[in-house]
Amino acid sequence: MKFGIVTGRITFSRVDPAIADTRFLIVEPVTAENLAARNGKGGGRELIAADQMGPRMGQMVGYVEGREGAAPWHPRRAPVDAYISLIVEGVDYHPPTRKGKQDGQRI
Repeated sequence: MKFGIVTGRITFSRVDPAIADTRFLIVEPVTAENLAARNGKGGGRELIAADQMGPRMGQMVGYVEGREGAAPWHPRRAPVDAYISLIVEGVDYHPPTRKGKQDGQRI
């Protein structure tokens, strides 16, 4: 699972019947640096994810990719590569540091 920020919504003119009632959102993955900074920014390359959770624009979500992305439709087949599986309420993240190094120093 990865974290991302919802940055947009997709509207389709035609869609596969297997996913007709599914919303699709644009999600920007959150980098470890932005997660540690708690700045609400993503920083990764945006992707499109299927959504049945209903997050708001700018909200952090958890998503899965690949085969797990289509799991909610099992045993049917669905043309989905990423799926929003949770809405993040809060994160308490402290990046690891190497012994003898200060935060921000190159390792």
